[in-house]
Amino acid sequence: MGMSSILSFVGFTLLVAIIAWWSTRSTNEKSAEGYFLGGRSLGAITIAGSLLLTNLSAEQIVGLNGQAFTEGVLVMAWETLAAIAMILTALVLLPKYMKSGITTIPQFIENRFDTQTKAILSILFLFAYGIVLLPTILYSGSLAFSSMFDLPNLFGISQNATIWICVWSIGVIGSIYAIFGGLKAVAVSDLINAIGLLIGGFLIPYFGLKLIGDGSIGDGLNILWDTNPEKFNIKGEVDASIPFGTVFTGMILAQMYYWGTNQSILQRVFGAKSLAEGQKGVILAALVKFLIPIIVVLPGVIAWHVFKGDLANADLAYPELVRKVLPPSLLGFFAAVLFGAVLSSFNSLLNSSATLFGFDLYKFFSKNAAEEQTVKAGKRFGLGLAIISLFIAPFIASAPDGLFAYIQESLGSLSVPIFAVIVVGIYTKKVPALGAKLVLTVGVIMYLVSQFVISPIMVDSALAEAAANGITDSKALSIIKAEAYPHFLHIMGILFVINVGFMLLMGKLKPKTTIMEEVVTKEIDTTPWKYGLLAGIIITAMVLSTYFIF
Repeated sequence: MGMSSILSFVGFTLLVAIIAWWSTRSTNEKSAEGYFLGGRSLGAITIAGSLLLTNLSAEQIVGLNGQAFTEGVLVMAWETLAAIAMILTALVLLPKYMKSGITTIPQFIENRFDTQTKAILSILFLFAYGIVLLPTILYSGSLAFSSMFDLPNLFGISQNATIWICVWSIGVIGSIYAIFGGLKAVAVSDLINAIGLLIGGFLIPYFGLKLIGDGSIGDGLNILWDTNPEKFNIKGEVDASIPFGTVFTGMILAQMYYWGTNQSILQRVFGAKSLAEGQKGVILAALVKFLIPIIVVLPGVIAWHVFKGDLANADLAYPELVRKVLPPSLLGFFAAVLFGAVLSSFNSLLNSSATLFGFDLYKFFSKNAAEEQTVKAGKRFGLGLAIISLFIAPFIASAPDGLFAYIQESLGSLSVPIFAVIVVGIYTKKVPALGAKLVLTVGVIMYLVSQFVISPIMVDSALAEAAANGITDSKALSIIKAEAYPHFLHIMGILFVINVGFMLLMGKLKPKTTIMEEVVTKEIDTTPWKYGLLAGIIITAMVLSTYFIF
């Protein structure tokens, strides 16, 4: 990485900052609506760009390509199925949310249940963001970044010191965007970085296939397809990371929770000029999401071919491929784009945390706070949270392996109860607040006990039995382990049904007496987009057809 790369890196990063500052100078950042919702002025393209970039980060690009390196294109289910969840969100959930004119998901819960339910929900969200997500994004993003551009050698310092430097640079720049710029600054910088990421991301498979096909992309694709057929099989076996059956149980639930009820995603959409713009933004993002496997899955398979499956660690697949195929002149630009991707996931979460705190907790304790005070409190909280996560992040390195699998699993404890409460809240009138509170507390505990107490016991006893029978073959052991206890995505599906059933039962036994009146906001136009359904059907058909092809 030479001087020209470093200059282009700094140049692109500065350009993004200047454009973000320029486009937010007219938004009143002191009002809650200006700061938390970008003055409800976001258009469809800005929303789509921001959604994609909040969702995609460097660790995801590195991690999914690493999984594709070992397991093949099977892992693209996470990406392509998300497109269906996004369509459902745009057509079914958004009209319900936007008509009530809310800023946060917990506000929606407050209108339907009560203030205490809202407070429990906000605390669950903030806990997930502050303790789990922010530090992980910082650490994994920094790790990806430092290995891809070989920063320890470049600066002549240790790997550990490099991680600290990366974590703090991302944290400080991200905090400035999120805390001083508000939602609009975050969304605009996301849009520019998203365009960069799509260009940069498509360049890697482009140069990779050219390398395999000796200058021809078509030949490259044919050679890849013919020599590695096992990498293109999409039906996951029992012991794969995504067994095929889970697509129909927890996978769609996890996707619906993420795109349909998660504050850090939906806040971009709540900042839309109108319901139609919001729907267009989400549907456009779904269309791009359908193409994303070319960036986050295909390079992993290309790396498998190029390095003949021989790498010390699967997570090196993407960084090594980038270093091998990308011309030096483009390295700085690509580094800036990836830096922007990590920055975006970090500042989006931070902005949502400040919003949740300001709107849902600060107002809960001080009922008569003025708007300016609420914004100030949100900013202070965001700053505090950022500092805490900066100190936690570098220590993730010393955690046991498979931290990310743990995170996916641990977050399941929140996503199932939250999604259950929101679905029941939308589609029933009589279920009482007590039912929601019990699901948000007991539901979380039930899941944690299932995954971190019962599951290890069952797996250990199955492995002990195998050892007693003298089974030592690693493939056989991995299947025995997978069959000892249901996959965490199946458990999510089972618990979702139990949670919903329990709430419906409460609705029969102790029905709510006061029924909330339907409010329709006057602030934005809530007419749905007339081509929404048609666009949704087309994209869903495209997703299903890729499955039939494989």
